[in-house]
Amino acid sequence: MIIGIPKEIKDNEYRVAITPAGVRALKDSGHRIIVQKSAGIGSGISDEEYRIAGAKILDKAEDIFENADMVIKVKEPLPEEYPLLKKDKILFTFLHLAPLPELTDVLVKSGITAIAYETVELPDRSLPILTPMSEVAGKLAVQVGAYYLMRHNKGRGILLGGVPGVEIGKVTIIGGGVVGINAAKIAVGMGADVTIINRSLERLRYLDDIFRGRIKTLASNSYNIEKSVIESDLVIGAVLITGAKAPHLVTREMVSRMKKGSVIVDVSIDQGGCIETIKPTSHSNPVYEVDGVIHYGVTNMPGSVPRTSTFALTNATLPYIIKLANMGLDAVKKDHSLAKGMNVFKGRITCKAVADAQEKEYTDLKTFL
Repeated sequence: MIIGIPKEIKDNEYRVAITPAGVRALKDSGHRIIVQKSAGIGSGISDEEYRIAGAKILDKAEDIFENADMVIKVKEPLPEEYPLLKKDKILFTFLHLAPLPELTDVLVKSGITAIAYETVELPDRSLPILTPMSEVAGKLAVQVGAYYLMRHNKGRGILLGGVPGVEIGKVTIIGGGVVGINAAKIAVGMGADVTIINRSLERLRYLDDIFRGRIKTLASNSYNIEKSVIESDLVIGAVLITGAKAPHLVTREMVSRMKKGSVIVDVSIDQGGCIETIKPTSHSNPVYEVDGVIHYGVTNMPGSVPRTSTFALTNATLPYIIKLANMGLDAVKKDHSLAKGMNVFKGRITCKAVADAQEKEYTDLKTFL
């Protein structure tokens, strides 16, 4: 199989979909790899490193999409790439389709097979490809929040960890999954007053145990969310329902009652966001204010630390890439996790959460397999 790696074109997206080690592993398995010129530069990977590993370097994205049987990306296709999506090819990338009906329609009409990293799911319901990027985003969320809390960034002028004799900053994390736990690690490390809100009491017991009393936990309900959000200097949205649009747990009214100069970082923005007032932003223009509260809604947070993110992502994706390369779509038939990742196939939406979010027709993948 010919596997193509285009250069990412999303705003300030410096990740690349594969490392030289990944290229070597695919080549050793008998496959051809084509990489767009300069695709890895943002992650500190030169074209020469890819050549040494066994890849062929092509100049244009059009060359990659045209010649590859399977295109591996990091982020969802943007409008400039829509004409390059063709029938009988496989696209393997982060898609986050629930809040993107236009892209969904393009994928359906193109006839391409679209497999989403974020919905590849193991039998225990863990998300092996999304997890490392959630780890990165969770840790970044607190760094970003701390940065925008500084007064010259229009924040409250709060140091999260405070100093002796001064009240420490309050951080509320809504969601106790991978993003939430990694955000808590950094916030606790900074010395902040940290509260995690989650709907699973079993998960809250687990978090209480591992943090050994260094965080507070609250059951998720509108009363607890409202009280904690209003009291906080930094609110981190970390809600995930696999493949689905995130529910708005923090309302506009709650935001209006937050302290001026406080900060919201909504990591769930890829799935529409769990804060009613959040909207997608970019690394070039990352924040805006609503009622004096700073909102950060960058949809590709891990792209700001591409070296770490690229290597972490390839570690997670490579086993699935090799399986698809070796077996083609038979891999989807034989691997339940890859089947869960299938979002669009033969012009149909095959991910129920996406279809439900967009109120479109859903087709069970078993119909085809």
